[in-house]
Amino acid sequence: MKYQTQRVALAYFAVALALFAIQVTAGLLAGWIYVVPDTLSVLLPFNIVRMLHTNALIVWLLLGFFGAAYYLIPEESETEIYSTRLAYLQLVILVVGTLGAVVGYLFRIHEGREFLEQPLWVKLGIVVAALIFLFNVTVTVLKGRKTAITNVLLLGLWGIAVFFLFALYNPDNLGVDKLYWWYVVHIWVEGVWELVMAAILAFLMLKMTGVDREVIEKWLYAIVALSLFTGLLGTGHHYYWIGAPGYWQWVGSIFSSLEILPFFAMVLFTFAMVWKRRREHPNNAALLWSLGCAVLAFFGGGIWGFMHTLHGVNYYTHGTQVTAAHGHLAFFGAYVCLNLAIITYAMPHLLGRAPYNQVLNMISFWIMAGAMSFMTFTLTFAGVVQVHLQRVLGQGFMEVQDQLALFYQMRFGSGVAVVIGAILFLYSVLVPRRAEVIGRGPEAPAASPAE
Repeated sequence: MKYQTQRVALAYFAVALALFAIQVTAGLLAGWIYVVPDTLSVLLPFNIVRMLHTNALIVWLLLGFFGAAYYLIPEESETEIYSTRLAYLQLVILVVGTLGAVVGYLFRIHEGREFLEQPLWVKLGIVVAALIFLFNVTVTVLKGRKTAITNVLLLGLWGIAVFFLFALYNPDNLGVDKLYWWYVVHIWVEGVWELVMAAILAFLMLKMTGVDREVIEKWLYAIVALSLFTGLLGTGHHYYWIGAPGYWQWVGSIFSSLEILPFFAMVLFTFAMVWKRRREHPNNAALLWSLGCAVLAFFGGGIWGFMHTLHGVNYYTHGTQVTAAHGHLAFFGAYVCLNLAIITYAMPHLLGRAPYNQVLNMISFWIMAGAMSFMTFTLTFAGVVQVHLQRVLGQGFMEVQDQLALFYQMRFGSGVAVVIGAILFLYSVLVPRRAEVIGRGPEAPAASPAE
């Protein structure tokens, strides 16, 4: 391994994968509760299970981003991480905060704001960890080579920290609360997270295709411009029904409709780079996850997001299973696939081995991608039925839910497949076959293709 401090990423990826396992397990349990609503209704009610599912998702994705930063910044900056002690301290704070939040949820100690349920002390711990991280990586970049990839990555990571500060503001007025709540929830996933996504994809394309850096950087800047232009004002599609001024219906409809453009640009970018590649990289599994990330993000975040973003449509679909369909495929395509791509690429390098278990890894991709796509179609059909029965015909919510039972059963079946795919992925990246272990030290010859 060229830069020894890259090993910090290994700890982050390990914790992220553990939380990934918890997240899909909690999601499967939540899906089962839709089928049999009384399951664990006293011991572990649905709202707590859902908190565990969504919070584990957010935390493991963030840990994956942090690990990716600690992995790629040394290579891009051509210098070691400023302080590994600070990096490990940051990880400890995040793990303690996560465990504290989980214990709090189990004992009904939480703020009750969706996705931001963490107690105040946990939020403050996250802020401290974020400050440590930003100091560590920013100083590293400043003392080394500056590239478009590190610049965009830092912009995204700083954006994550800045907009999280709005999570600390909890006004009494529900309309004002939602106004600023979306500053975190929307601008994270449809704004600054997209910058992190673009930077990591650019790094992967640079390493696996051998295309000139100048070409990749031009694509990267174009994607970043589209992401910021559409994502920030696209927040307006969440302001339709919270009492905000009427102009937000037009601002939200127009700019959120344009949010499909950066996702489409990422599809063009990844496939164009593979088409123009100047070398065959041995890690085909990482390449598959990278291409799958761009395609599924385009459909989940782009197509399914556009389907119900216009205010005339959103009036009927808001808060239905159509929203759940969009959310599941968008998160899986854009960020789950992204993290699994960088983990698939980095783990052999970090462990001093050649790429291993690639066939099994690629099988896990097709199982998870196929199951998540089936789940998306299932929830979409459920949402259309729900809109017609509940929002058009005026039937009661619970009466409609009874008529969606078949869709929920199919959703649970696809959830089982996702869990199976996740298990195969974890095995493929953590347990290489003996014949594939060609070295255990940092000087293992298998590391050279990644340089």
